[in-house]
Amino acid sequence: MIVLGLTGSIGMGKTTVARLFAEAGVPVFDADAVVHRLQGRDGALVAAIAARFPGTAGAAGVDRAALGAAVLGDKVALRDLEAIVHPAVAAERAAFLARHATAPLVVLDVPLLFETGGDAAVDRVAVVSAASAVQRERTLARPGMTAAKLDSILARQLPDAEKRARADVVIATDVPIAETRAAVRRLIACAGAAAGR
Repeated sequence: MIVLGLTGSIGMGKTTVARLFAEAGVPVFDADAVVHRLQGRDGALVAAIAARFPGTAGAAGVDRAALGAAVLGDKVALRDLEAIVHPAVAAERAAFLARHATAPLVVLDVPLLFETGGDAAVDRVAVVSAASAVQRERTLARPGMTAAKLDSILARQLPDAEKRARADVVIATDVPIAETRAAVRRLIACAGAAAGR
């Protein structure tokens, strides 16, 4: 099995690329989706987050906007949140890898792959990238996003140029979708060849 780490800064199109892998039949572990589930109604992390960050959770689970406001710009609070979330996500990732142990290729979709040292646990890294103007336009179009919030998020992420420099492959998303899909298919074909299939 080849474990491909898929990453990219906010607004780069990583979700689209992950979907293209999934549509091609490649098992994809979506770290963000796991976090949403763990923080949702009856989620395993709700009680711990509510205890550390009072007022950020209720019957429906964690209020992500309230939690975001509680940790924004506070390094200690962010570290505390990561100490709650990261071990649970790691356990979910291990279970995913065990379930798909016979697949020639699996994708770990992890937004902060480099920032958390997750690149050490994968065989190859694909970085999803687009021009900074495209990234900014996409991100600011999201509900509730502001320029200040985007700048704060980007400050916690490695610059795109550094991610691209550290990647085994870069997948562009500021091109026609057919080109992005072709890049994904080439990666899948290479992984199949490397796995002897």
